[in-house]
Amino acid sequence: MEQTSVLTLVSQGKLRKEVQLPASKSISGRALVTYALTRPASLSREALHAAVTGLADCDDTNVMIAALADMPEVIDIRAAGTAMRFLTAYLSVTPGTHTITGTERMQHRPIGILVDALRALGADISYDGKEGFPPLRITGKALAGGTVTMAADVSSQYVSALLMIGPMLRDGLTLNLTGHIASRPYIDMTLAIMTHFGAKATWTSLSSLYVAPGGYRPEHYSVESDWSAASYWYEMVALTADPEPQVTLPGLFAKSLQGDSAVRDMFRLLGVETTFIAANGKDGLETVRLTRSGAPCPHLELDLTGQPDLAQTLIVTCAMLGTTFRFRGLASLKIKETNRTAALQAELRKLGFVIHEDGDSVIYWDGERCQAEANPIICTYEDHRMAMAFAPVCMRRDSIRIAHPEVVSKSYPAFWQDFPCS
Repeated sequence: MEQTSVLTLVSQGKLRKEVQLPASKSISGRALVTYALTRPASLSREALHAAVTGLADCDDTNVMIAALADMPEVIDIRAAGTAMRFLTAYLSVTPGTHTITGTERMQHRPIGILVDALRALGADISYDGKEGFPPLRITGKALAGGTVTMAADVSSQYVSALLMIGPMLRDGLTLNLTGHIASRPYIDMTLAIMTHFGAKATWTSLSSLYVAPGGYRPEHYSVESDWSAASYWYEMVALTADPEPQVTLPGLFAKSLQGDSAVRDMFRLLGVETTFIAANGKDGLETVRLTRSGAPCPHLELDLTGQPDLAQTLIVTCAMLGTTFRFRGLASLKIKETNRTAALQAELRKLGFVIHEDGDSVIYWDGERCQAEANPIICTYEDHRMAMAFAPVCMRRDSIRIAHPEVVSKSYPAFWQDFPCS
C-alpha cells in the first residue's frame, strides 16, 4: 500500500512576515491562451515567458505552457481544470487533431456544457470515453461563429473559454447566458485581458455578450500577484495568537481584475485590516499590509457567487473563530478539484464542527458541535485549497496534520516554505 505523506504543523506564536505571493493563476491562464491566439511566429516556452511576464509558477500554468508550446497529439493537463476548459476551446480553432485528457478525477469532471456550445458553433469534438466528460478528441478548424446559448450557473470558465476564441470566429460571437451567472468577476477579467490584446468584447445586457471578429494583436502582459493565495494570509492574521500580527504582501493591486480581491472586505468583518502602500519604482506594484483591526463579527452572511475559491478559507476561518455563517452561491464547489462541500463537512467534523447544506448552493454553520478527534489528519482530496485552508488551524490548536501536502504545487508551490509554522 502506498504510504501517505503527512505534514505536522505547530504554531510558532508570532506572525511578522513579508511574503512574495505567486502570480495570479487565473490571469496567467487567460493571458497565455489569448496571446497564443495572436498566432505569433513562435509559441516556444521562451516566447510565451517573454510575452507574458510574471507568470504563476504552478502546475496549472506549467501544463498550459507545455500544451501551447509543444502541442503533442495527446495533451495531458493532469488536474488543471482551467487548462481543460480553455484548451478545449483553443484546440477547436487551432489546426490539427489532439486528444486532451487528465487525471482520473478530471475524467469525472463534467465538460458537456462547453462541448455542446462549441459543437453548436461547428467544432469537431468527440468523447473518447464517457459522454459529457474528458478525454476529448478535437480536430481544429476555422469556425463561422454566430449566436450560441449556454447555461452559466455551473462554471464561468465555460463562458471565458468561448469568449477567448470569439475574435477568431468569422462572424464573431454572440453569447446568451441562462441561469444565475456564476463568478461574473472572472468573466469581466477575461474581457479585460481580451481587450488588452486588441479584441472588441463587451456585455450587451445583463446576460448577453458580444465579441467582434478580427482576431488579436500580440502585446506584452504583466501578471499581478494572486489574491486567492493572499486569502490564506488573511486567515492566518485572523487566527494567530499573536496580538499584533503584521503580514506584508507585495504585488497586489487595489484596482484588481481578480474577483477574489473582495477578500479584503470580507475579512474586515473577521478582524483583519488591509492597508495599501503606494507603488514605488518602475514596476508600479502596490503592496498590501495586513494587521489585526478588532474582534470578529459573531455571525457572517455572504454571497460567494463571484468568489467560490474563497469558500474554504472563509468557512474554516469562521469555524475556528466561533463565527456562525451562512454562505450562498456555492453550487460550483461540487465540481471543483473535489466535491469541496463534502470535503469541508468531513474534515471540519474531525475538528468538532458540524457544517450543513441548504439546497445546492448554501453552506452554513449554526454553532453545532460534535466530538473532535484527538489528533486528526486532514485529508486534502488532491485539492490544493483544502491543504492551504486547513493549515492555519494550527494557530488555534497545538498542532494540525495535513495529508498529501504536496498538492499545493497546483497553485502555490512555495506555500510550505512561506508558512510560519513548523
